[in-house]
Amino acid sequence: MPAGPRSRRSRLPRTDPHARAYAPVPGPPACDDVHVFDRLGALTAHAPRRIVAVWVVLVALAATLALTGFGAGGLFERLHSGEPRVPGSESQEARTIIEDASDQGASVTAVMDGVDLDSPETLAEASRAAARLHSVLLADDRVDAVIDPFIVPGGPQSEAAAALRAEDGAGFIVTVELAPTLDADAEATAHDDVLAELRTFAEDIDAEAQLTSGTLITDAIIHQMEEDLTTGEMVALPISLLIMVVVFGGFLAAGMPLAGALASIAGGLAVLWGFSALIDLESVVVNVVTVLGLGLSIDYGLLIVSRFREEIRRAVDEEEAQLAATGPIPTGRVRRERRKGRGDAAVIRATRRTLTTAGRTVTFSAITVAVAVAGLLLLRPDILRSLGAAGVSVVALAVLSALTLVPALLAWRGRRMLRPSALSRIPGVRSVLGRFGETAPTSGLFSALAGRVQRHPWWVMLGTAAVLMLLASPLLGLQLRNSTVEMLPPGTEQRGVIDTLDEQYPALADAPVQVLAESGGAQTLSDEIADVAGVERLDPPQSLDEDYEVLGVHLADSVDPGGSAAEGVVDEIRQLRESSEATYWVFGQAANQIDFTEALIAGIPLAAGVVVLATFILLFAMTGSVLVPAKALVVNLLSLAASVGVTTWVFQEGNLSGLLGFEPVGGLESYVVAVVVAFGFGLAMDYEVFLIARIKEFYDAGPGGREGNDAAVRDGLQQSGRIITSAAAVIVVVFAGFVSGELVVIKQAGFALAVTVIIDATLVRMLLVPATMTLLGHRNWWAPRPLRALHRRIAITH
Repeated sequence: MPAGPRSRRSRLPRTDPHARAYAPVPGPPACDDVHVFDRLGALTAHAPRRIVAVWVVLVALAATLALTGFGAGGLFERLHSGEPRVPGSESQEARTIIEDASDQGASVTAVMDGVDLDSPETLAEASRAAARLHSVLLADDRVDAVIDPFIVPGGPQSEAAAALRAEDGAGFIVTVELAPTLDADAEATAHDDVLAELRTFAEDIDAEAQLTSGTLITDAIIHQMEEDLTTGEMVALPISLLIMVVVFGGFLAAGMPLAGALASIAGGLAVLWGFSALIDLESVVVNVVTVLGLGLSIDYGLLIVSRFREEIRRAVDEEEAQLAATGPIPTGRVRRERRKGRGDAAVIRATRRTLTTAGRTVTFSAITVAVAVAGLLLLRPDILRSLGAAGVSVVALAVLSALTLVPALLAWRGRRMLRPSALSRIPGVRSVLGRFGETAPTSGLFSALAGRVQRHPWWVMLGTAAVLMLLASPLLGLQLRNSTVEMLPPGTEQRGVIDTLDEQYPALADAPVQVLAESGGAQTLSDEIADVAGVERLDPPQSLDEDYEVLGVHLADSVDPGGSAAEGVVDEIRQLRESSEATYWVFGQAANQIDFTEALIAGIPLAAGVVVLATFILLFAMTGSVLVPAKALVVNLLSLAASVGVTTWVFQEGNLSGLLGFEPVGGLESYVVAVVVAFGFGLAMDYEVFLIARIKEFYDAGPGGREGNDAAVRDGLQQSGRIITSAAAVIVVVFAGFVSGELVVIKQAGFALAVTVIIDATLVRMLLVPATMTLLGHRNWWAPRPLRALHRRIAITH
């Protein structure tokens, strides 16, 4: 039987009397996927320039689509921003009823600062300017109403106008309501015209105008998202390039993964543009998905480049050995072969080997990440579904660029990848560069670390688990938030207007908890709510239409609309249904947070079950073991708990807030937690695949038994440790780059994912996994007899 990658039956005699029961089953014949990757490698090696040219065209088209939409509006012009909602939830039903029944259009509010209406001269001047403003705006059919202190009976100094005047007496507000019948384009034009008139009014009365509206707040959030995305890339890409220069020993090899990353980013933004045409795409999706795509593209590109350098060296050595045995091939013959399109044999062989080995590993890893991200599609909140769909798309683009664009660039460069970098000629630099680019030595730092772990596996396992549980302990006090305007960083214009309204015009603030009731039961319901603990007062019922009324509920001990006090009042009011005859819905930020959290909890069993089952099947197909997948799932769960715990300690409790530049909002964004768990699980499985694949390879080629298992763990960690740490360093830089942004939600996501990778690539892969695999010994590879037979048919081997 010819030898091959799946025919590794020649083994040394086993010394372990129990080894036979746990021996891995015979490998199946080579599968068709080997031929697929081999053909892809041959195609890439024969036509690298064409493939690169196709990618250049596609990237140009994708970037143009994302930035301009070919005249239909760029991606950032089509994004939305608002409180994440759950379709079918109580709070969403209330908002839908209100939106359907409301006869009010959009509004614009201006805060006029620096105007002393107690001064007769100032009051007279402001009254004349206000009369002109009213005449101009109310003559416009697109404007429904103008509300300010000057229209109140008795004038600005009357008691009735007090709510419209600043508490410090140095300003007032003007609100302009637009007609509800305007279409989107007419409303946008009217909005801009009203802003211009309000600025003119401010100049007439020598006031400083602070303008706000739903449109301005949304634009501010999206603009900040765009700035944070740019800032994150400007920070992450240069540092990533520097790390890869050290890893590969030169700029050229280091730049190839970045080329793949930039291509996948452009493609990902184009895909998101397409999603924006189908659904209301939240602005946060762009940043979170771009971070994932950038990190994975560099991660996969690093593996491909590293393997190609190894394979081109091997192919050239084989060629030189052949020439030494048969004599040199005439130069003219070589040139004729290349003119016929047959290319450089060594480069072709290296490209094919790269894709049949590293290419398959990258594909398998991408599948595990995509499976984890796809779990978000099974949850109810729209924002999580859009993140899941976009995330899967970006993972596909990342692996596509890694399997086609990066190998094409490598094949185009060919033998020149073996040339020393110009940087190596700089005194002192050569000793630093190029240490990780070629094949790792058979023994070194990582095998020595594994040996130390194997001498005390119980202590290492228990100690590492204790550290992870300590890091996870802040989860016991985790609070989930669905932020609205708090998302805007302090110091920005719109955040300043909101803060001014809260401080100077508290009477105009919406109640933190609101109740929509059917007409006829509002008064009875008011009496019942007034007795709820934590309620300070209720606003009089406001008629929405002939069918519904709205009650505003103000809290006694908290001004935080999303705090625990508000959530407690929402729960108490909802429990009144057991005794109340009124039909009502509770809504507001706290109510929405409760509904979002309940939707997450309700969806977790199905989403987690599908992800766990799919992951188990994939790892079983790779290893033939049922213990390795089970152990991986438990270890990854503990790792994720530690990562989210650290993030809770920082962002909820406010630790390191000065260093990271944020103001704590009292919790973590609910959808950020879901995204971190999904994406973090996928990244953890990514490194699990890198490590376990090499350990299994060495175990299958060794004597088996406990000694064979321990040696395989040491050798596998030695060979994959440098790849895991290098890839983790790059992806941590990518995630950490987005912590430099201003929006807290982006900081949370970037920080949490960076911590996830750090914990997983150090405590978990370097310590916990070797310790547990040492304790299990050859039992790592055990499976029941029926499953061993199944593995013969579905095995995926490296």
